[in-house]
Amino acid sequence: MSQQAATSSLLDLPDAVVSLIFSLLSDVRSRNSLSLTCLRFFSLERSTRLTLSLRGNVRDLFLLPNSFPSVRHLDLSLLSPWGHPFLHHHHHHHHHQSNQEEDEDEDEEELLALRLRLAFPDLLSLVLYARNPSTLSALAPRWGPRLRHASLVRWHQRPPLPHGADLLPLLSSCPNLTSLDLSRFYCWSEDVPAALHACPSSAASLTKLNILNPASLEALRSSELVSVAHACPNLTHLLASCVFDLRCLGFVDDDSLLRVASCCPALVQLHLVDPATLSIRANGEEEVEEELDSRITCSGLEKLFSGLPKLEDFVLDLYHNVRDAGSALEVLGNRCPRMKKLQVGRFQGICLAAGLHLDGVALCGGLESLCVKNSGDLTDAGLACIARGCRRLSRLEIHGCKGVTATGIKKIAGMLRSTLVDVSISRCGRMDAAASIRALEPIRDRIQRLHLDCIWATGQEPEAESSLDVVSAVDRFDTCNGRGRGCSSCSPNKKCRYIDDDEWNEYHHEMSSGDMDGFCYRTWVRLRYLSLWLPAGVQLSPLRDAGLEDCPELEEVCIKIEGDCRGRPGEPVFGLSCLSLYPKLTKMKLDCGDATGYALTAPSGQMDLSLWERFYLHGIGRLSLYELDYWPPQDRDVNRRSLSLPATGLIQGCVTLRKLFIHGTMHEHFMRFFLGMPRLRDVQLREDYYPAPENDMSTEMRVDSCSRFEDALNSRRIPD
Repeated sequence: MSQQAATSSLLDLPDAVVSLIFSLLSDVRSRNSLSLTCLRFFSLERSTRLTLSLRGNVRDLFLLPNSFPSVRHLDLSLLSPWGHPFLHHHHHHHHHQSNQEEDEDEDEEELLALRLRLAFPDLLSLVLYARNPSTLSALAPRWGPRLRHASLVRWHQRPPLPHGADLLPLLSSCPNLTSLDLSRFYCWSEDVPAALHACPSSAASLTKLNILNPASLEALRSSELVSVAHACPNLTHLLASCVFDLRCLGFVDDDSLLRVASCCPALVQLHLVDPATLSIRANGEEEVEEELDSRITCSGLEKLFSGLPKLEDFVLDLYHNVRDAGSALEVLGNRCPRMKKLQVGRFQGICLAAGLHLDGVALCGGLESLCVKNSGDLTDAGLACIARGCRRLSRLEIHGCKGVTATGIKKIAGMLRSTLVDVSISRCGRMDAAASIRALEPIRDRIQRLHLDCIWATGQEPEAESSLDVVSAVDRFDTCNGRGRGCSSCSPNKKCRYIDDDEWNEYHHEMSSGDMDGFCYRTWVRLRYLSLWLPAGVQLSPLRDAGLEDCPELEEVCIKIEGDCRGRPGEPVFGLSCLSLYPKLTKMKLDCGDATGYALTAPSGQMDLSLWERFYLHGIGRLSLYELDYWPPQDRDVNRRSLSLPATGLIQGCVTLRKLFIHGTMHEHFMRFFLGMPRLRDVQLREDYYPAPENDMSTEMRVDSCSRFEDALNSRRIPD
């Protein structure tokens, strides 16, 4: 018996058990590695794969996989060449085609659509780059009534078509569609209502509709919003950009919101956003608009919440003020007991904290996520009141709240220590980055995601009453326990006179329970995601001394750069090499897409953007990155976002990269630099900014250039 047990292995498990193991594996590479063990595992892995994303070149039709019969969710939006109509890319650039060439295009379309249908017969969800309606006309009928979810992607300009013509092939072929995502699909605001009313049965079956595109200024007017709600009475999820500016014709007001609620009373998620809040950052412009009021009133919101009792996720992000919003949020907490996620922008008076009783948003006790943007009268006392009422908060975002200080952030972090794991602090004028980091000391050992504005100095004098308050109990103990600073008479088993009883008991309990085994006093032991915003020209290097020097589990960093780059950098380098402090950092997003400068239009004596790219990318070779997403700076005058020669050389120095996504274009001979990177496997140029260039006239964007590079990349021998 013992000998038989000793020779047992994973191969002896029944197929049902092995299939269950595969279903629990979400990492694609882990599944692929396990499938290479033996033919049995290969067959089981392929038969249990439910989600698949294809990134091959569509000209290599013979490489289309046909061993995934159980795939339910298929992503075709990343097929190469990215952003081009993949069904007839060979003749896309010829404006005058013969009848024979047009027939060949149709044959290619039919062949590829048929092959996809045979390879994935049970498809329920499809993601597709639909640059023109012909792609949808060929693919949508192949799955027809079976398709339940569709997500369309397009960054190129809308072709000159009648209103709604882009969406008609999909809606007419898929009457049972329940979810439609257009958040990455550039179209006109008139297109969506027209398409929905042209296909009433498909519109009535929709329960989820997302037309909130952060990259576009297109927004629904009042009549269009009501028209969408009227066409889709069964909606439970609605996300849309809307015109709220009262200076524009057809702006959304209280009556519009109430009509949406009456048409769609089963709404669980409602996101309505003014596009102006997505396209700008706080500058002098917002100061001018601060006193203007929206036509969304407190009484209108109370009626809206009363008409949506199932609401769980609500976003209303405005560019103008809603005054005295506290009473409306109290109605929200009372009439919508399932409310879990809330985001409000320009809501004033959300929590007055005038006495001992809870008020305003603090009465929404079931909230798990709260985002407050540009609430000018929110104070530290209001944050403390919110912490008392919303004990389940796991995510907190404070954006543009000038009355909030480090004292309030530290207070709410301490009160929500057991639940808060995701924090975002940005544009709070009374805190710089270092103060924000110090204020999060109470949850330093628990926080998993963090976003900060890296403003390293505010020029303000620190508040006397909070100079000691922002230091945690652990650090005060560290100051006084005989480590060479302060009181040397204290010991780890003796309470220091500078720490109160509650803090000492909590600290001593954690240390004695063993939960803090190996705890470093300045260590962020669970932080896995870090997001940073910096103005153009500001260095990243001070991050090392601001309190984030030890993050052993940090896996991903996202850096956003905004500002004017039409001068010379004041410093020699940005400081990416400081991120080498984090041993597990493998994924980085460096977004300079909103850093503007000169690419081709530099006046005499002015520098182009190549100098800035060298500034930002210097030191990237010292990082052990697995995946990099990079948005080059742009010259808006020529609609060009292209990788320069210095940037190409610096990225090439990051030899550990396996995935590289350039959100722009580059010359073909620059791309060949990447062939010297030994582990690089997946490279893609994405023109995912609006408007994406229409005419492929240079070697930067030519389809054949990308295909030649892919052939050379795939012909190499890769170590893993």
